[in-house]
Amino acid sequence: MNTKEMITFMSKVEELADRLTMEGLSLSIVESCTGGALCKAISDMPGCSTFFEGGVVAYSDSAKIEIIGVTPECLKNHGTVSRRTALAMANGACETFTSDIGLGITGIAGPSGGSEEKPVGLVFIAVSNADREMVEEFRFDGNRDSIREKAVKAAIDLCIRFLDEK
Repeated sequence: MNTKEMITFMSKVEELADRLTMEGLSLSIVESCTGGALCKAISDMPGCSTFFEGGVVAYSDSAKIEIIGVTPECLKNHGTVSRRTALAMANGACETFTSDIGLGITGIAGPSGGSEEKPVGLVFIAVSNADREMVEEFRFDGNRDSIREKAVKAAIDLCIRFLDEK
């Protein structure tokens, strides 16, 4: 990220932090392909303990099942990288951390692991609360680091949109 992109990104994270704090909402995260980068971006904000309950990097299917509560049937029927799994991860974040909003990210950051049906760069991001949910599919290009970076940015933007669309 160049300096201008970093400033823009940090202002988006700050916007999300301010919104959550002002609205008295808590956030928790379960991420896979981003490897903790979203939790780091959130926890880098001073005062994040007022809204950030915590996060889990659940890379393996067993971690998704045992720690977060994603069902084996969900993974078997829809795959680890799917809308349903991202949503199950977001819902599991809410339940695991007893937070108001949960965010889940699953995808294929590469350089390997992709297929024709699910190529490298495919990422699903979900945001949910007790009343509603948003799930989006993304197809990012680039190397592993840039795919992860783009997924983190998209997750911040999706969470802000989720708050906007009450």
